[in-house]
Amino acid sequence: MTKILLTTTSYQDTPGAHHDLLESQGYEIQRERGPLPEETMLDLVGDFDGILCGDDAFTRPVLQKCLPKLKVLSKYGIGLDKIDVPAATDLGIPVTFCPGVNHTTVAEHAFGLMLSLYRQIPEQNTMVHQGLWKRMTGHELMGKTLGILGLGRIGKEVAKRAAAFEMKLVGFDPYWDEEFASKYGVERKSQAEDVLKVADIVGLHLNLSEKNLHFLNRDRLAMLQPGSVVINTSRGGLVDQEAMAEAIKSGHLGGYGADVVEPEPIRPDNPLIGLDRVVLTPHIGSRTYESVGRQAMMATKNLIQVLNGEAAVAQANQV
Repeated sequence: MTKILLTTTSYQDTPGAHHDLLESQGYEIQRERGPLPEETMLDLVGDFDGILCGDDAFTRPVLQKCLPKLKVLSKYGIGLDKIDVPAATDLGIPVTFCPGVNHTTVAEHAFGLMLSLYRQIPEQNTMVHQGLWKRMTGHELMGKTLGILGLGRIGKEVAKRAAAFEMKLVGFDPYWDEEFASKYGVERKSQAEDVLKVADIVGLHLNLSEKNLHFLNRDRLAMLQPGSVVINTSRGGLVDQEAMAEAIKSGHLGGYGADVVEPEPIRPDNPLIGLDRVVLTPHIGSRTYESVGRQAMMATKNLIQVLNGEAAVAQANQV
């Protein structure tokens, strides 16, 4: 019998047709709760024909342990930073993923974080529930400069919504879409640092790689305007969290809103925990019933089709 490992919790926790499709295949399914570190993965893998994963650590040693049985690694979602894709390619393991299914959901969440910080919604909610009626004064988004770092699918959806808020838009992306930028009024900056220097709010929508790990470090945080806000719905590793905590405590930054931390799940010693003007959510930017359904169906179809010897809906490597 074909044996499958399922680790993504969003997939498991959200009802939908993806469960019926997976169950209909007659696979033997082992369910675990990710994201799982390398040590745990090394203990788990080795006897599975297919893996449907979330943000688990698929390092070269883990991928080697998966052989010779593994025929497909199906990533639920689009981020591949936890998978050593070159190693998978070397080892002949197809890696599939789910582009184009969560960009609207993540963009909406980015605005939820922006509004939470600009209008102090979490603090005001807590006080009212405590029976207090202390009214704080916030800021409008209208007229503020939003700097978008990464104008891919999610960055573009953020730009569309920002235009509706009548925000000024500046951005950086090495693969610039001039037609889109012109349509939505996004001013192109030649370097990411040029965005940091002029933005009231910076949105991180970059893919994480070894080259941009801790991109937002002490030096770049110092480039930001006093009182500015950073929104991160991409990956926690893009930000030096110690440096971010210092910038918040010093008052240089007006706030940090993040759906991601490094590592995940968050650890008790994370320097951002408990800080005022920091809003954190547990990597739920794409976790809506609508988005989970789309991602889960694509991930399931990718898994099934490769196991059946067919082409995946979307594959990240060529083997």
